[in-house]
Amino acid sequence: MPSISPANRTAPAPPHTAATPVKALGVAAMVVTVVLWASAFVGIRAIGPHFSPGSLTLGRLAIAAVVLSLLVLPQLVKTRLLPRGREWWPILAYGVMWFGGYNVALNAAEHVLDAGTSALLINVNPILVAIMAGIFLKEGFPRWLIIGSLVAFAGVALIAFGSAQASAPGERPTTDVAGVLLCLLAAVLAAVSVIIQKPVLRKFPAAQATWFGILVGALCCLPFTGQLISEVQAAPPQATWGLVYLGIFPTAIAFTTWAYALSLVDAGKLAATTYLVPGTTILISWLLLGEVPAFLGLIGGLVCLVGVALTRRRSRNPRGAGAAGSR
Repeated sequence: MPSISPANRTAPAPPHTAATPVKALGVAAMVVTVVLWASAFVGIRAIGPHFSPGSLTLGRLAIAAVVLSLLVLPQLVKTRLLPRGREWWPILAYGVMWFGGYNVALNAAEHVLDAGTSALLINVNPILVAIMAGIFLKEGFPRWLIIGSLVAFAGVALIAFGSAQASAPGERPTTDVAGVLLCLLAAVLAAVSVIIQKPVLRKFPAAQATWFGILVGALCCLPFTGQLISEVQAAPPQATWGLVYLGIFPTAIAFTTWAYALSLVDAGKLAATTYLVPGTTILISWLLLGEVPAFLGLIGGLVCLVGVALTRRRSRNPRGAGAAGSR
């Protein structure tokens, strides 16, 4: 057996040194996503009276497509990396379901449901993602992910109950059955889309995968073009600027940072961090709209933080066990 001289030896790289900056970028991307997605709820509430669900979705997606094209098109010209054949199928699927169907359903639901109930129903999504990721992406069912998800969901329930109790005198939360079903539909569409998008991100950069999906969603919403034009003409300038904000920040930027984080982190674990969105929404509403959150809402936000922290814990496994499900 030939001896290995010191000169020929390669020193092992310190563990996690290369992964640490990547992990930090993933965390930063998810923070941006949570804050911007939370602001979308505030934005939709502000401009909802001026735009119907379909036209609002088309406006957001059209603006987002233009903004992202400034970043993606130069990359495509350079790399010529385009989906081919069957690679289009998952892109078409999450484009139709997430960027198209999810947004239309959520916008419609928020016309008849209070914010707390909507947040609670939409946040069925992380649990669905965790279950489907365990089954279809072979991520397994880590104990702390399940425990943390249940704790965070309890926090969202407190936020929803607190929001319902905080209604103005003479008003009561809407319990419209159609709104509930629309919110649940949106949650299911989003969860399925996350599972479908995950493998796409192994082949295409986050910005490109997001841009492709946005284009598909916008094409699906083209029947609302006439409605959008008439509503923009009738809307006050601040509502139109609100639509521009929704297109650039919660759509173009936040969906791209989400896709980037999803390319680095297991889908189930990443989805659990979206439990922070309802609490962040309450904070933004408090600061921008002057809506003072209910005491239960504040407690619920803290419970969500605890739950998300629990999902980040790792179960103690024997050396070498569970390596396939970690990144």
